[in-house]
Amino acid sequence: MDRGGCQMSGGGGGSDATDRPGMITLEDLESFSEDQLSDSGNGSLEEEGETMEAEDNSDRLLHYWQEVARGHQVEVSPDMAEPIQQLSSDNQGRSQREHIPFTLLMRKEKCGEPLYEKRQYEKGHWACITLHEETYEQSICYGFMRIMRYICQQNSLGDYLGMTLPIVTVVRTDENHSVISQDVTVAYYLPIEHQAQPPQPDDNEIAIEVWPATTVYTRGFSGPTNEVTIINQINAMAELLDSPAVCVNDSFIVAGYTNPAHSNRQNEIWFLERR
Repeated sequence: MDRGGCQMSGGGGGSDATDRPGMITLEDLESFSEDQLSDSGNGSLEEEGETMEAEDNSDRLLHYWQEVARGHQVEVSPDMAEPIQQLSSDNQGRSQREHIPFTLLMRKEKCGEPLYEKRQYEKGHWACITLHEETYEQSICYGFMRIMRYICQQNSLGDYLGMTLPIVTVVRTDENHSVISQDVTVAYYLPIEHQAQPPQPDDNEIAIEVWPATTVYTRGFSGPTNEVTIINQINAMAELLDSPAVCVNDSFIVAGYTNPAHSNRQNEIWFLERR
């Protein structure tokens, strides 16, 4: 994998604000229904005018993100209020998340319990950005906020693009899998309707990359993602594989499907098969 890029060069629940703070991403918004937002203040949203309601919703969502981010020394600026609000709204019926398509090639189990899967992901366009913050959590937070702005109108179409899952991060390690590099890439798979002609980002540090068709070995895990848990998951996966040498040894992908602040966050570690 290119150190400065984000290609797959190997070949490829909601939470209450009282949960332990975790990394912020789109899925944090799922924790707030309109009723929950109403109950968190002194009045009812239904009793306010439409303009006041929208402004109140936006402020509360922004304050929630800011509270979560403080746990990782991340600042969420006030100008994030609009993209946060947009990602939490219906967007003319386009709010449903699209899952990245793949073909299941093999599933290995032991005593009926899944150990890992082998999947094929086809060639596709991804928007990605590489950051070099002090911690993994800071890089993924700041990276995803940049990607959020791209999704929410800061693109050549000036329109909401739609959300896909998982959001992935590319991590790089030393050959002993003991240290994670500060270079962390956050990547977003463009929805099917934008694959043929990807909208260009206003942010010149976000790159639209074509990732080649790739075979990945993937294993699910739950809980938070940080430098320690990622290293542990990489080493655990390496022990499970029959032939770990068939995979890239220094670049891995962490795929997140659910709210990182949730106590039972659903993630996957991806090993990329060598081409």
